Amino acid sequence: MLNWIDYRKKLVSRIGEFAAASPETVKGYQALSKAGEKTGHLDAKTRELIALAVAVTTRCDGCITVHAAEAVRLGVSKNEIAEALGVAVALNAGAAVVYSARAIDALEAHRAAATPAVGHHATGTDR
Repeated sequence: MLNWIDYRKKLVSRIGEFAAASPETVKGYQALSKAGEKTGHLDAKTRELIALAVAVTTRCDGCITVHAAEAVRLGVSKNEIAEALGVAVALNAGAAVVYSARAIDALEAHRAAATPAVGHHATGTDR
């Protein structure tokens, strides 16, 4: 496993370098990150639980360490995190089911495109 504390420090340092090279990009990201806070519809703990679940579904280690640290700061319990991560697991499985259906659909579309029209034997063979 990663040394999450050290990784987070190094990540923040590298992001600082990226911000120096592309300040407007990082400012835009920060504006997006802070937008949810301004509505007041969700509390900070709920936003961090969502962020952790999304971090897992997107497989973003940097997101995981940043939001894990913030969740700890906000007093999120291990059980709250486990429940949020359970949603991420269920969603990933659900997404795999949905994309499996899409893959089957793509296969059928390619099969139909590869099959000559009825009554037309371009290759001289029947399939």
